[in-house]
Amino acid sequence: MKPQEKLKEIIKKLKKEYPEPKTALNFKTPFELLAAAILSAQTTDAHVNKVTEKLFKKYKSIKAYADAIPYAFKKDISSINFYNNKAKNIQASAKKIIERFNSSVPKTMEQLITLPGVARKTANIILFNAYNINEGIAVDTHVRRLANRLGLAENEDPVKIENDLMEITPKKDWGNLSILLILHGRKVCQAKKPKHKECALYDICPSRDI
Repeated sequence: MKPQEKLKEIIKKLKKEYPEPKTALNFKTPFELLAAAILSAQTTDAHVNKVTEKLFKKYKSIKAYADAIPYAFKKDISSINFYNNKAKNIQASAKKIIERFNSSVPKTMEQLITLPGVARKTANIILFNAYNINEGIAVDTHVRRLANRLGLAENEDPVKIENDLMEITPKKDWGNLSILLILHGRKVCQAKKPKHKECALYDICPSRDI
């Protein structure tokens, strides 16, 4: 089976398992998604959602984040890993968005990655989930693991994995592919003990004997 055909089959099977794929991060505005995505690095989405439930009620505009007292803002997210740096990045991003982008979260990769704390993965998450723009494929630990296990990529570097996946995936499926692989990675194809008996991809997975 050619890589493109295999990828098409993977998407087809996973869409049956997860018919309404969407990011696990809760948000209502593009900036809320940006903040949540920054907070999610090396932290579970479930924990981020607990923190942002209160955070989003307290800070209701980009200006509110920019004007927040740093000490108070850090305290609001202090249960998150690396909260000091994340707090600085969120506030600095808010200020830059106000000053350079007319208080609107950018809609291009080039502009997004100029924001503190925003690299390609976060930018891809924002573009697809906030604006329905397929600019690339967000590669997190789940996507990296499944891409290698499924024989879709042979790299550990997220950027190289993203390029490998983009070459064999129709552009219209870039955003959904990331979400589908993340959902499957969390529920079935877990890092230590993949649940082979529950896996919809078992028959086409080259790593089914691990």
